Amino acid sequence: MEKKNNTLKRGLSARHIRFMALGSAVGTGLFYGSASAIQMAGPSVLLAYLIGGIFAFIIMRALGEMSVNNPQAGAFSRYAQDYLGPLAGYITGWTYCFEILIVAIADVTAFGFYMSFWFPNVELWVWAISVVLIIGAINMVNVQVFGEFEFWLSFIKIATIIIMIVAGIGIIVWGFGNQGQPTGIHNLWANGGFFANGVIGMILSLQMVMFAYGGIEIIGITAGEAEDPKKTIPKAINSVPFRILIFYVGTLFVIMSIFPWNEVGTHGSPFVLTFENLGIKTAAGILNFVVITASLSAINSDVFGVGRMLFGMAEQGHAPKMFTKISKRGVPWVTVLFMMVGLLFAAYLNYIIPENVFLIIASLATFATVWVWIMILLSQIGFRRQLTPEQIKGLDFPLRGGVTTSIVALVFLFGIIGLIGYFPTTRVSLYVGVGWIVLLVAAYYIRKAIADRATTITAD
Repeated sequence: MEKKNNTLKRGLSARHIRFMALGSAVGTGLFYGSASAIQMAGPSVLLAYLIGGIFAFIIMRALGEMSVNNPQAGAFSRYAQDYLGPLAGYITGWTYCFEILIVAIADVTAFGFYMSFWFPNVELWVWAISVVLIIGAINMVNVQVFGEFEFWLSFIKIATIIIMIVAGIGIIVWGFGNQGQPTGIHNLWANGGFFANGVIGMILSLQMVMFAYGGIEIIGITAGEAEDPKKTIPKAINSVPFRILIFYVGTLFVIMSIFPWNEVGTHGSPFVLTFENLGIKTAAGILNFVVITASLSAINSDVFGVGRMLFGMAEQGHAPKMFTKISKRGVPWVTVLFMMVGLLFAAYLNYIIPENVFLIIASLATFATVWVWIMILLSQIGFRRQLTPEQIKGLDFPLRGGVTTSIVALVFLFGIIGLIGYFPTTRVSLYVGVGWIVLLVAAYYIRKAIADRATTITAD
């Protein structure tokens, strides 16, 4: 089953990579999660998404600079090792894997709940097993099939958002579904003003807004299987953040123009209400289909992302060597199987452990997202310091402003960590995150001591 040439196959086009990143970052966070940010900031949440989008773009350009120069599987873990040291690579890789596993568990669980909307008599565990087996089979075929499947799942989600924006503009300008009375955009300042909760409300919402952009870093993981990394990676990175920004800002602009911002989320999903205003009575069923595709897309990307990260870490010596095994189709099949077993076991635990325990574990995903972004920026700074001025000028896809831009973004991200600690509901993620890092540091040095001892015994 294993190939003699133990390398991943390059089969992901710019179209695949672009929609993978869009699919990862635009999902349930927009459909259901944006309401909390709106309640915190009011209409000024639009400005928060603009600011967040700028910094998400900086993070992606920093990752792109390294990915185009040296395309690798498990990209940002590899770059952390190469430019910051083995310990940084070890911690970053395992933190990302654990984060994505937790996110995937939530998506598998959510898939079961979405399906129960249509099939209330079917046990949730049936859907959990079914979706893991289906996604596992797709990831086993080859990377092109995976990319095509991910493209269409993301396409459905993105198309729905575009239709919703267009329909919303119809309601705002021409009064479609509102007895021909245009709603206009006065709701953006009619209920306490644009900064309804003050500038501080907008700033406080940034921690929620930034997590909406979580997932776009998967672009870096695709570098090892992109057809032409020097062309596909820059195309994807340059287009994705701005498209995500348009979807988030455009959607929320429409929603808060039609509905007073302080009523968003209080009478059901604004997506459902917008479609129902157009006379589409089956709006709930349509949206349920869309969020099912969103969860499938997320699980598909999660299995891919963890699999390739573990493959890269195994090559670096930070994970078991068996994770480097490649099938005839160029797929790291052991990592896919590992992720499937992990998902099935973790989904089972999700059903039986107390909810507050799972929330503590899930809070690590909050910390891990920011940790990965910080390590990407620090790695880019370390990368630049190894280059001569001539080599920096010769970079194919440089981050404009170089180290200075990365430092500004780092200050912003540390500010986000401060906001996480500010709220009692999210503060637990800092405690859990710090504990996780300490655990990984201990594991790294214990593993290193065992390896050094084995080497000494062998030499003797």
